[in-house]
Amino acid sequence: MKKILQDYSRAELETLVTRFGEKKFRAEQIYLGLMQGKRISELPVSPALRTALSEQFEDEPVRILKTFVSSDGTKKYLFALADGNLVEGVLMAYQYGNTQCVSTQVGCRMGCAFCASTLNGLVRNLTAGEILCQILCVNRAEGGSLKTRAVHNVVLMGSGEPLDNYEHVIKFLRNLTAEGGICISARNVSLSTCGIVPKIYDLAEEGIPLNLTISLHATDDEARKRIMPVAKAYSVAEILKACAYYFEKTKRRYIFEYSLIDGENCDQAHALALCALLKGKPCHVNLIRLNEVKERSLSSVGEKQAYRFLGILEKNGLSATLRRQMGADIGGACGQLRASYLDGSVK
Repeated sequence: MKKILQDYSRAELETLVTRFGEKKFRAEQIYLGLMQGKRISELPVSPALRTALSEQFEDEPVRILKTFVSSDGTKKYLFALADGNLVEGVLMAYQYGNTQCVSTQVGCRMGCAFCASTLNGLVRNLTAGEILCQILCVNRAEGGSLKTRAVHNVVLMGSGEPLDNYEHVIKFLRNLTAEGGICISARNVSLSTCGIVPKIYDLAEEGIPLNLTISLHATDDEARKRIMPVAKAYSVAEILKACAYYFEKTKRRYIFEYSLIDGENCDQAHALALCALLKGKPCHVNLIRLNEVKERSLSSVGEKQAYRFLGILEKNGLSATLRRQMGADIGGACGQLRASYLDGSVK
């Protein structure tokens, strides 16, 4: 597999083109072309430079292989990588703009019991450019430009654990938010982690004021270990301490995702325990009705039970919402589409 040109920042492209014997302004032409989602073979530079670049870099590192449209308008994309691997993403329309969910790894090694991404383990990390290309592809496919984007918000909640691919994810974030490119503000970016505590501290020091989201799903360590192996390494108390540090450094409140799993974490006692754990903290709780994965035995709760749980949180002073279910009829949960495509049930 060749290198990925979209890994490069504008400054790095300037250094690159001078090595090819070109003037620095060529870097700007290349950069703007790439940020519009163009392949190397489409860049507005000389044929000789395109050929030279194509010899070392992938012409199209990420392409949309399949697009599935839900009855609610949500779009799910199956992306093909240059080495033949597959990842997926989702574009969701809200009143405040379109939000794209991106993948950071091919597969995942975290082993969470409710997630399809981890079914076959971790294949490899994505590079910064491969993560960015998912957005560039969708922005172009949806008719967006650099001035009028079709993608307004980004969530790192697709396949993979972002903090398990830390260096590439940080470079992606810097390239995503850079002036003159696709330029999506860090405040419009959410990063979801299962709770790799040392990396939360590292993230707090990066100076990137994104929205930190923690997949919590349980209030005590023993219950969390049943569904999230990472809980064997990092306790709930350690996660809360890391979140407090993140708030101290960034002044950004943090978010807890809590998937309501039938028979596991969704009765009144669980709701009250969540209130006791989080009351007074600068956080928000995002309740999720589980997107059921056929290879897993976990089941979701009904709408009435979900709203009852939400009511308890609100009555006790927690900031909380129940996430609107989107894309359920197209395998909206991360990892479901890739798994279905690989096993032949989706063509």
